[in-house]
Parts: sequence; structure tokens; C-alpha cells
Amino acid sequence: MPTTKKKVNPSLNRYTNIVALLHMLRMKEITLLSPATWDDKNDAHFMAEYKRLGGFETLLAVCLSQVSETYHHWHVFAPGPNGVCVKFDRAGLLSAFEGVDGIRQGGVEYEYITKLKVEPWIDASRLPFLKRKPYKPEAEYRVVFQDKEKSLASRAFSFDIGAIDKITLSPWMPKPLRAAVIDTLMSIPGCENLIIKRSTLTENSDWMNITIHSRFT
Repeated sequence: MPTTKKKVNPSLNRYTNIVALLHMLRMKEITLLSPATWDDKNDAHFMAEYKRLGGFETLLAVCLSQVSETYHHWHVFAPGPNGVCVKFDRAGLLSAFEGVDGIRQGGVEYEYITKLKVEPWIDASRLPFLKRKPYKPEAEYRVVFQDKEKSLASRAFSFDIGAIDKITLSPWMPKPLRAAVIDTLMSIPGCENLIIKRSTLTENSDWMNITIHSRFT
């Protein structure tokens, strides 16, 4: 039987904070940073080992999600009232990395510890794209930059602002602050037509109105 090709989500979400977003919009750049500061120490360790085994002076990355927002995404990657989610057109964003030496990218694989323990060997090239199975709902996509000669703390890549489909503000951002934040973001040159909304994940009127319009037994 022919295999069914998995449908690729045309969007990629970048969860970050207001400060990083302001830099992104003003500079029209997305920045790759060192994984050494990542909260998930399992993840940081795999990246450090890949850097060591590959003999790289520089290893940088940016993490994106291939699925719609969840409570987990907000709580882990963009916590608190300053969190934001930038929804990119996949092709538009990834074109920023085309033809750049040292770029690797792809979806993350999620494996059980028990499975990896019995494998006779693991290809070191998998390490930047390998996480534990419990993280599978993140549906992560990574862009990695590696260099064996230069030592860099970060590297920025220019992108077309038209690659941004929408910006979603944190569900925990106080409503009285929303208008001022949106006005500030849209005042940045080139950002006048951006779609910017506050997430309704934790407070959705349509969901709450179900108790008004539905029958109950």
C-alpha cells in the first residue's frame, strides 16, 4: 500500500517575550542564541555534546513550534504577561536561512529513553533534533547554526516582515495594557498592518457562553 505523506503545517510559531519581539520588529531580524542557557538541561546537554563531538566553536539555535497554541507552549516558552507568540509563514521565514553555510534545520524527533539505551550507536548528527518522548506535544522545529572557526554568542538573520502572519499577546497580559502595547508595536516602521491580538486561551467568551446557549440534563 502507498504511504500517506504527512501534511506539513504552513506556519511556524515563535514563542518569546516583548523585549525580543521589539528587537525582532525594529531590526527585521530573527536571532539564534546559545542553547547553554536553555531551561531543559537534558536538551542543553545534548546540544553541548553535539558541539563537542563536532568540534564546533559556535552552536546557536532558535526553537519554533509546528502546532497551534497550547497552555504548555505559553507556560513554558512565553510565561507571564510579557509573553508573545509570533506566527510566521513557514516558507517566508525559512527563506531567511537559504544558502547560509552552517545552517541545519528540521523537526525534532521524540524518543523513549529505553529505546535509545538499546540502540548500538546513535548518529551524533541527530543530537540537535532529539528530545524525550514526553515533549512530543511541543511539535518543535529547530534552526541550528554551527561554525568550526568563529566563536559567536549570537547570529541574526534578516527576514521579510511580510513573513509574519500574526502576533498573539500573552493570555495573562492585563486587558488595560493591551491597547498601548499594540499601538507601540504597530508604530514600528513596516509594522503598521500587522495583525496583533491577545490570546483568549485562558478566557474565551465563546467557550463560557456555552452555558447560556446549551441545554443541560
